Amino acid sequence: MAKARKLWTTGDIAKRLSVTRQYALQITNDRRRNFPEPFDTLPGGVQVWLIEDVEDWIARHPQQPIAEDPEN
Repeated sequence: MAKARKLWTTGDIAKRLSVTRQYALQITNDRRRNFPEPFDTLPGGVQVWLIEDVEDWIARHPQQPIAEDPEN
């Protein structure tokens, strides 16, 4: 039996980083931040990431200026 993968949307990433969805979208699309590539794109264009990839990125970028969200 295949192991279920745990996935996050941009909204989930926003909650994890305590930023707005719009800012999370900027983070995930900014190639300079080396954010992981999406695991998949669902119908409707919704991108999803593996939770462990996102958590690994957070652990490797503790100095990342995430709090620069202009909405917060």
